[in-house]
Amino acid sequence: MSEKTYLQALNEALKLEMERDENVFILGEDVGQFGGCFGVTQGLFDQFGESRVMDTPITESTIVGAAAGAAAAGLRPVAELMFVDFIGVAMDQLFNQAAKMRFMFGGKATVPMTLRMPQGAGIGAAAQHSQSLESWFMNIPGLKVVIPSTPYDAKGLLISAIRDENPVVFLEHKLLYGVSGEVPDESYTIEIGKGEVKREGTDVTIVATSQMVYAALEAAERLKADGIDAEVVDPRCLQPLDKDIILDSVKKTHALVVAHEAVQFAGPGAEIAAMVAEEALDYLDAPVRRVGAPFCPVPFSPPLEQFYIPNADNIVEAVKSLR
Repeated sequence: MSEKTYLQALNEALKLEMERDENVFILGEDVGQFGGCFGVTQGLFDQFGESRVMDTPITESTIVGAAAGAAAAGLRPVAELMFVDFIGVAMDQLFNQAAKMRFMFGGKATVPMTLRMPQGAGIGAAAQHSQSLESWFMNIPGLKVVIPSTPYDAKGLLISAIRDENPVVFLEHKLLYGVSGEVPDESYTIEIGKGEVKREGTDVTIVATSQMVYAALEAAERLKADGIDAEVVDPRCLQPLDKDIILDSVKKTHALVVAHEAVQFAGPGAEIAAMVAEEALDYLDAPVRRVGAPFCPVPFSPPLEQFYIPNADNIVEAVKSLR
């Protein structure tokens, strides 16, 4: 184990997979000599050259469409969009082509592409560069949706995503790039669709994703001082969703709070809450509470942006409202 940042873990995953399989290549805006908008692809251009680390025009439809076509032809592209907010330009290539191709060709065609996209607020990037859009992708059959919170998870899940035979949407919160944690130096995989209990507890389940995992862990420590023992569950993937780990936790704690940075209305928490209501209602001692962003564009003003982003205070308040 070595101490690595989230960004370094992603970079290492890309490097190891490119060394292992010559069919793996990277494409996107400024991923080459510049090293990517947030630095994730630094050093890869020098090692692998422009034929495998390809700078593209500033057109997301081309990036996603080229990745889908290359994947169908037998390669394993890892495409990067600078911000998840720009996916709207390439939604046809993603949800009408990449996501459906295997189904429409009766399994004769596979699309082993990975689409990496930074998302989330907190850096003052305003409404068009700060959204959390994971619920969009959850609703598209044929896509896998991965949303790791730790450097360890980021490396293992990115390697799994690159090796997967299906298109994988890989969502990275911008504020997590500098987060550090222990990460093995060697290659390893984490099963896509397998969550993890980040903190054991007995009184309430907090299901949290991405950056909100850290807010949930902070909330759990504060709740401990009030005699409330919170269990924190990180699904790590939203499609497929590890329902068992969530249901098992709820059956133990009899209470559920779901926290994510996406807007609360129709966010991923809505699906998780509905699933628990359908499959574990008799175990709940209180209604499910959701913590998410308000239904408005992300503000540019730093104080308003901080007010917009859900935090540990919101999670503590939601937990205490159950009692």
